[in-house]
Amino acid sequence: MRDKTATKDYYLNKLGFAEISDYGNYLLIKKDQIEIHFFEFKELDPKENYGQVYIRTNEIDKLYQTLLDNKVLIHPNGHLETKPWGQKEFALLDPDNNLLTFGQTQE
Repeated sequence: MRDKTATKDYYLNKLGFAEISDYGNYLLIKKDQIEIHFFEFKELDPKENYGQVYIRTNEIDKLYQTLLDNKVLIHPNGHLETKPWGQKEFALLDPDNNLLTFGQTQE
């Protein structure tokens, strides 16, 4: 994260995570069974950031709609769809261009 305030605002206020701990340059957040740790990296160039996380969920349709209702921007190439490999997925970018992909196995 380049800016802890922006990261906290996005994850807590837009995505619904809760703060676990804030150690100055190290931030821990959690939602359901997902825990993400951030470290400060002020020199990070978002245009060159290749950070990504894959998060599995059991209620992808509900999550997707909640994010849309909260006006969270979905990645232009990441709208909700079932992929050829059988996962229903969508993706978004956080303020530092970390790619967050959410997926649910289709049965």
